[in-house]
Amino acid sequence: MSTASRRSGGTGRRLNSIQQHDRLQRQGSRSAGKRPVSAQDAYLYALRVAYLTYLLQPRQKRVQHVPAPARPIQRASTSVADLVKDISLIRDSKSTRFPHGFMNELDKRLTGVLMGTERMPEYKDPLVKRTMGKFLNELKAPQFRKNMEKDRRVEDLLLIFFSNATKEMQQGKAPGDDSWKLMVDRHVALFIRLISSTLKDRDWVRDRPELSARLATMEKKLLVHDQDLSAETERNGGAGGSTIEVEVPRSYEVKDMELVLVVQRIFGISYGDVQADINRYKAVWTEKAALQDLKTYQAQMSLMSKKTLNSDDFDLEDAYEAWRKAEVHDLSQMMLAIVQSNPELAKSTPGGSVPQFRPNAPMESGYIDPTRRGSGADAVGSSYVIDQPVDMSALNIRDDSPNDESSYTFIPPDPRMYYRAVLNEALTYDLADAGLQPSEATSETPPVKLLSKQSTELLNEIAIRWRLPHPSRMVLFLDVIREKYQNQDIILDTLIEAFNFVKEPPTDKKSHRMSMVQLPESLYDRSKWTIHDYALNQQILSGLHDALVRELFQMALTVFDPKPAPLGPIMFVLNEHIWDDPLFSTTPDELDAVADQLRKALRERAAEVYRGLLDKHIPDTKEEWEFYHVIELGRAVVKLCEKIQKRYRKNPEILGVKPMMCLVEETFPSYAADARDLVARILDVAQEKGEDVPIQDGFDLYKELVEIRRIHSDALPSRKFGFRIEDLLQDFVWRWIDMTDKNIVGWVENAFKQDQFMVESQNPVPMDDERHSVSVVDIFRSFKQSIDQISSLNWDDDVQYAKFMTAVSKSVGIGLARYCDLVEQKFTKEMDRMTPEQEAASRQTRQEKWISMAKDFYAGKENIEPFQFWPESLVKLNNIEYAMLQLDKLEHEVNVDACAAVIAQHAPPPTQRIRKPNSYVFTIKIIEAEDLKACDINGLSDPYVVLGDEYQKRLAKTRVIYGNLNPRWDETIDITTNGPLNIIATIWDWDTLGDHDCVGRTSLKLDPSHFSDFMPREYWLDLDTQGRLLLRVSMEGERDDIQFYFGKAFRTLKRTERDMTRQITDKLSSFIHHCLSRPALKRILSKGISVTSVTSYFRNTRPQSVAQGPTQQDVTRALEPLFNYFNENFAIMKQTLTDSTMIMVMTRLWKEVLATIESLLVPPLSDKLSQQRQLTQQELDVVFKWLKLLFDFFHAADEEGNSDGVPIDILKSPKYHELQNLNFFYFESTEDLIRTSESMAAANVARQQEQQARLNRMSAPPTMGHAFGGAAGLLGIPTRKHKTVMLSKNLGTMRKAKEEKRKEAQADPNDDMILRILRMRPEAEGYLKLRSRQKERFRAAQAAEQIVRNSINAGGGRMTGTGGPGLRRMG
Repeated sequence: MSTASRRSGGTGRRLNSIQQHDRLQRQGSRSAGKRPVSAQDAYLYALRVAYLTYLLQPRQKRVQHVPAPARPIQRASTSVADLVKDISLIRDSKSTRFPHGFMNELDKRLTGVLMGTERMPEYKDPLVKRTMGKFLNELKAPQFRKNMEKDRRVEDLLLIFFSNATKEMQQGKAPGDDSWKLMVDRHVALFIRLISSTLKDRDWVRDRPELSARLATMEKKLLVHDQDLSAETERNGGAGGSTIEVEVPRSYEVKDMELVLVVQRIFGISYGDVQADINRYKAVWTEKAALQDLKTYQAQMSLMSKKTLNSDDFDLEDAYEAWRKAEVHDLSQMMLAIVQSNPELAKSTPGGSVPQFRPNAPMESGYIDPTRRGSGADAVGSSYVIDQPVDMSALNIRDDSPNDESSYTFIPPDPRMYYRAVLNEALTYDLADAGLQPSEATSETPPVKLLSKQSTELLNEIAIRWRLPHPSRMVLFLDVIREKYQNQDIILDTLIEAFNFVKEPPTDKKSHRMSMVQLPESLYDRSKWTIHDYALNQQILSGLHDALVRELFQMALTVFDPKPAPLGPIMFVLNEHIWDDPLFSTTPDELDAVADQLRKALRERAAEVYRGLLDKHIPDTKEEWEFYHVIELGRAVVKLCEKIQKRYRKNPEILGVKPMMCLVEETFPSYAADARDLVARILDVAQEKGEDVPIQDGFDLYKELVEIRRIHSDALPSRKFGFRIEDLLQDFVWRWIDMTDKNIVGWVENAFKQDQFMVESQNPVPMDDERHSVSVVDIFRSFKQSIDQISSLNWDDDVQYAKFMTAVSKSVGIGLARYCDLVEQKFTKEMDRMTPEQEAASRQTRQEKWISMAKDFYAGKENIEPFQFWPESLVKLNNIEYAMLQLDKLEHEVNVDACAAVIAQHAPPPTQRIRKPNSYVFTIKIIEAEDLKACDINGLSDPYVVLGDEYQKRLAKTRVIYGNLNPRWDETIDITTNGPLNIIATIWDWDTLGDHDCVGRTSLKLDPSHFSDFMPREYWLDLDTQGRLLLRVSMEGERDDIQFYFGKAFRTLKRTERDMTRQITDKLSSFIHHCLSRPALKRILSKGISVTSVTSYFRNTRPQSVAQGPTQQDVTRALEPLFNYFNENFAIMKQTLTDSTMIMVMTRLWKEVLATIESLLVPPLSDKLSQQRQLTQQELDVVFKWLKLLFDFFHAADEEGNSDGVPIDILKSPKYHELQNLNFFYFESTEDLIRTSESMAAANVARQQEQQARLNRMSAPPTMGHAFGGAAGLLGIPTRKHKTVMLSKNLGTMRKAKEEKRKEAQADPNDDMILRILRMRPEAEGYLKLRSRQKERFRAAQAAEQIVRNSINAGGGRMTGTGGPGLRRMG
């Protein structure tokens, strides 16, 4: 059930009939014209009841002494002079003075004697109590008390007590009766005993032994005969006698009437006026009149007249019968009590009989109270119970006859109105009484004052005498409380205490407040209430509700203040005492209206608070505005909201309104609008001044605005934030990226300059992840800081964030490219340094050089020595590897694929895109050269290629291939251009001494229009001297794509790593070529014949036998220099290179070994015959034995098969398998080789056509296959798909591409190796040319089909640059 329904549907059972409604109206109309009860009238009727209570109290009795027959008195009393004499003997010192605090303790002991709580029996005598009480009054005199606490002398105390005891004992004694003097001695002795006991109880005797001893001596002296003062023989001064009890006669003095004194205090009447009123009316206000009132009331009730309650005043007949039954019983008991107090009334009572007194009669009525049972001489007073009251005085339960006021003596004309008036006066007095002790404070409620115990007793007596039911008392009490709260006479805590008292009257804990009594069941069973009480209770709840809601409304307007008014107490009263009460009734519309008004007021208050924050944090002049002010304003708003949320976490609603929501709904949209205007104005002012707002200020502002937007979204999910923060502040991010782009090359260069390229590690043997230098760490720290600065913003626009990351990745790529250039340049310089022998040779004259070369040739000296690699050179290679790992990690952190997907998702349709890229990337692979000009005296050359543009700017340079006229470089470079570019390729011969010789030149035009299909092409370029050069060229557009930039950076690192690795292996390749050469084969087969050995041969006279073939030992011995050479260099590398880099170098050396062995077996692929001769069977066997030995050396497997070298799957590369297969074809006849070549070519063509047909069925008709014929060869022969930048975007894609290439090489056998064998067969010259033309035509047809397919896939038949396989976005 909802709160509104619970509040509105609780009542209606009682006042549900028209008859009841008319009855209430009738009662209200009868009493509406009655004058209100004046204070004087209320006072007189309250005084009557108080006086009647005094009359009905049991008479006090006193003990009267009957003296025994006279006998001579033995006096041993002490005179004043004797007492002073004894006291004067006490020395005035600290030990003879009373201690501090003694007077308070003595006060308590004397009070205990008077109250009868003293533990020593001798102080129980009434005469002793009277003497002690007399002295106590003197002790409480302020001046005497002050003097005693100052002097603390025992003689002063004893003299004053002696004086008071003497005066008290002399009263009532005959002039010649001296018996009282002995009693004075005894009383003084008892006083000294009380002093000694007090000192002993507080442990003061130890510090004052002299005083204690003197007091004991004085006590014994005063009690010479040690008489028991309580003994019968010692009474009356030792005269003896007996005692009897006699009733004390009524004094009719107000001082003896407790409740009359209460009335006097409540109404503020003087003591004399009250005494005069008692004297004036005591003849009328008698027990007989009270008894007559009860009889009259009983007769009216029997007649069911309107002068008492009747069945019309109750909703249920059972309730009326229950009330009537209890009322008859109470009236009988009350009359019995009156007769019992004055038995003479039983004789003079006219008419009717008085009910008999029953001692064991039940006492459960409202009159017979549990606290009045067995009251006697020591009874404190009458019972009290207040059954909580209120303003139903307009409803009268009596008839409106003119003789109402003369009907009763003690009962007023309208008991409810009179009772309410008295209650109002009593409550007013007690609330203002400073002497009234408040209730005890608890952890939940503060101390509160209500009615005193005396006022409550008076009200109970009045309610009993005026026959007010308990519910009426309670309702009238609440009505008075309601009136006082509405008039602001009491505070909320008092109202709470009143409700708590009504529901659970507290237990008396000596706080002079109301005590718990046994209450009748009808008090809380509202079905037994009168209709008037029921209706009045509804009016009370309604009135209190309106007052509390008004107050709560005003207090709720302070919820946003630093110190708001506490709302909890009011909410507690409303929840616990108003809304949960079944009698409270209201409609949901009324509550909703209040909630709407409160919500509106709170929002207006929130707007005022926000304007205050705006004035506080935003300067007055616009020129002074800064982002800092906007940030501070936002923080202040958030802080205020958090404070309000925390403050009202337990009770978030006030009358159904949430202050937090009102604050958020008002402040956050206002702040959003103001922040937008402020930021725009700040940017405009900065632009007018020609200044830039600091980037960090923009970032700080964005973070603050985003946090506020998040809170706005959580609190107001259906309401959008005031503006797009990202659109307003994205310029700061672009400025940060521009700054990064401008500085990144400088960061790289500075890091490179400061790097010594030394490994820094605390381990004796550095770990692999420690074998790099600081420069690569520094540059990636810079990269990551630039990216983290943007990532930390948590930019809430995916498209913009992806564009930011794209721009940053471009800058990172530029920085890495620069780092690679610097590292490779320095690495190349270190690797190209001359050895000491070369430096010595450079200083020789030309004649000395020729003589040295001749000597070396004659002696067969091998001038190749191990290259001394510097550790810093190898560390540079480790840096490149570390850079690739860090770049791959960075690629995952940036989430490159997600950024690319977001941009692609929001990119315009393909028809609206700008198809032509602004720049192009040409990838040129320098493969090989043929039939080069010999430039050295040995008939060979040491060629290398230099690529330059038409302006003679060097673009790239290959490594040197020593002693070869058919070199193969297989090196790749990237060239970026915005349009056509002419490149010039120059082949040079490297010379150790002197200038390098030019072998030949050629040129090639790189025109993007010729590569619109983005397919790679191969070009055989004729040199201007002799021979030709083979280049493979491919192109792809320079794209503004994050995957492209990361792929380009990876490819740059990989190529740098490959080039540096190749330079390392080049230092070792010359010795590999020396050891794995045809002269080496010849030496093995001739067993090392040289010029020297020939001379010795002719000198030897003994004939030589025919040479046998080389043994396995001879073959192994021939490679020992190479193995030793490898081991020496590998040992140097192992100290610095990482394990993975070491494997990479060894893998590259293995490829060099395979290429060298291949060059021994067959010439390069070409359509021309080769001058290279075919090896003999013996030579072939030696070569394959070398291959096996080298395979085992690089694998480096132990006896258990564990390998520490190159993995076997890398060693068994496609080239290795080709060499193994070469053994099967090497000595086949030319005709068989041609037939095998034709069959393999046919099978390959069929397989390719089948694949093309499968693709054509999915894309285009197969008839479009050969549309271009051989025309494509004019621009170069298209080849298979090349490795694009997109395949190098991270280490994962690079490994995947490498594995696919490996599988493709193994799954696509061809006849290239057979054609290379046929180049050494003169009879196959024609077939070689034929086969070459077939290949060209086949590749041209493939290229044409690919172009058509790309055009169709791009949509529209136009051959654009967006449909190539290299530009397809990775899925």
